[in-house]
Amino acid sequence: MAAALGGLGLLQGRVRLAAAAAATSSLGRPGRRAPVWGGGAAALLSAGRSYGSEAKEEEELRVRYLDDEHKGIVVLGLNRSHAKNALNKNLLKMMSKAVDALKSDKKVRTVIFRSEVPGIFCAGADLKERAKMHSSEVSSFVSKARATINEMGGTQRLPRTIGVSLAKELIFSARIVDGEEAKSIGLISHVVEQNEAGDAAYRRALALAREFLPQGPVAMRVAKLAINQGMEVDLVTGLAIEEACYAQTIPTKDRIEGLLAFKEKRPPRYKGE
Repeated sequence: MAAALGGLGLLQGRVRLAAAAAATSSLGRPGRRAPVWGGGAAALLSAGRSYGSEAKEEEELRVRYLDDEHKGIVVLGLNRSHAKNALNKNLLKMMSKAVDALKSDKKVRTVIFRSEVPGIFCAGADLKERAKMHSSEVSSFVSKARATINEMGGTQRLPRTIGVSLAKELIFSARIVDGEEAKSIGLISHVVEQNEAGDAAYRRALALAREFLPQGPVAMRVAKLAINQGMEVDLVTGLAIEEACYAQTIPTKDRIEGLLAFKEKRPPRYKGE
């Protein structure tokens, strides 16, 4: 079974995120259902196949800029097979550096986060390294991780997603749910059938990413902002945020291009301006 986590909110602003995850290897056989986790974008498992520029084998984080019809999509691949992609200080540093670079790259429209290691996405924090940390280092590490992966914080985000009672049940019991149950409780968006290559979830994330590419960068940026901020406030305030976000699109060239394209009955050619 392949899993995909979406809406991790790793990159703020212009870039859309699609995060990829793999379930345990015992579930990674063809014919099994592969959950595609959702929120705003998709994230999926892959068997480690390259679709763009190659990365060095020893790199713990592989960065690939995809080509041709996938141009504008960047794949970040976790590659710590010996540690089941557990997050250590080095990997977190590499992720932070990659994210900072992507934020300022206007050619990047969507980011897919995936595992390069068959049968696993991420085991969580590297507890072997954590055991060697001084207590003062732990807080710093967690803060750095939260700044890089800003969807961390299960006690706050999970209740907002699946409800307080069910969130308490899962957190208190530490129970692991499969893809079908995760979808039924609203934790993920899609469940797809696994394929022979073991990358069904990644393929689904890639398809979702391609749907995002033609959309206006400015409109998508402010829509993401309106959704993320609006979910933290009451409806009246949320509508005010939406209005303020829409106002940012009014003076843009993309808005005019969208209107012209509609009038001329042709696909719009957005430039993010």
